[in-house]
Amino acid sequence: MESLITAAARALQAGDPLGALNRVALRNDAPSLALRGIAMAQLGDLAKAKTLLRSAARAFGPKEAVARARCVVAEAEIALVSRDLNWPANTLVVARATLASHGDLANAAHAGHIEARRLLLLGRLDEAERTLAEIKTTPLPPAAQVARELVIAGIAIRRLRTKDARAALGRAASAARQAGIPALAAEVEGTSRVLDTPAARLITRGHERPLLLEEVEDLVTSEALVVDTFHHAVRRRGILVPLGTRPVLFALARILAQAWPADVSREALITGAFQARHVDESHRARLRVEIGRLRTKLKPLADVSATRQGFALTPRNTRQVLVLARPVEEKHANVLAFLSDGEPWSSSALALALGTSARTVQRALEELARSNKVQSFGHGRARRWMTPPVPGFPTGLLLPGPLMKT
Repeated sequence: MESLITAAARALQAGDPLGALNRVALRNDAPSLALRGIAMAQLGDLAKAKTLLRSAARAFGPKEAVARARCVVAEAEIALVSRDLNWPANTLVVARATLASHGDLANAAHAGHIEARRLLLLGRLDEAERTLAEIKTTPLPPAAQVARELVIAGIAIRRLRTKDARAALGRAASAARQAGIPALAAEVEGTSRVLDTPAARLITRGHERPLLLEEVEDLVTSEALVVDTFHHAVRRRGILVPLGTRPVLFALARILAQAWPADVSREALITGAFQARHVDESHRARLRVEIGRLRTKLKPLADVSATRQGFALTPRNTRQVLVLARPVEEKHANVLAFLSDGEPWSSSALALALGTSARTVQRALEELARSNKVQSFGHGRARRWMTPPVPGFPTGLLLPGPLMKT
């Protein structure tokens, strides 16, 4: 039996789940249940895999703490793949500590990488970096090196450090070739394509063009006045004016920036910022108030001057005004960005990742479903949402992290 278990484990490490099942498919002892669960996970039957792993964890005796911990790590990886971000993370932390204390450093590292990937999906970049720093990097098998470098690349992309991301992806590709596992190589290749896909649009003087992530990074240190629709802020180098809590002010700033150096009529500002169908004197009075507030907010960066027709933006210490816009303008862009990774998400996991309520996300999903932009399967708590990748739309890795001053 031992030789069959060992052979099945080696087959799984080589990315051959069918070979593993051929050796343990008819066995119901604890090690075989665990290996069958991992094999079913690799084949995509996550529900069956979870059931088998839980059965294996119960079947292992009280003295087999390492084996039970390995089952927990495998179940955590299934939860990550199925975007069950509410899975109890503390359970994984305990399992990781158990593996490390018993000298199983390879599986302890694997647990750490799963934990870091979950934190990355949640946008908790500092915590993900700290988790990676805790993992002993030598010796790591090639597959574990791939997982580590993908997390490093994901953090770098979210922090707009494209050189670091490319370097990490290069190391991941090399490790994937060493591992000889096609699925890993495909994951690295797919992530690398993110850097060569338009991540935003640049709008200036009435014209627009797509931007790669490297070009977006260059804007952060440029002398231009940038109206950033990703973070709802106006910035120039080290000066940052956040307007995320003032949507009307941000709308006015964007309209003025897109028209720069020309002015914008009062009617166009009212229609664009207030969504008013019919302009009356009350709207004009409100516009004067909001323009005054915007002028105060933007004082370190620009002035908002009155013209005969309306208002114009006048930047300070620069002759360039740019609007950094999403590649696709969509009411529920953040929801679609997460779903565009092709994985099934629950509404609760999306809410956790977006930092909003599950009901808000559910309403967004229902609206997107009515327009055939997303689809669901399953019912109740097992319901999952997904969409095919949208060409030119950012994946979850491209969702902006916290806006950092330079």
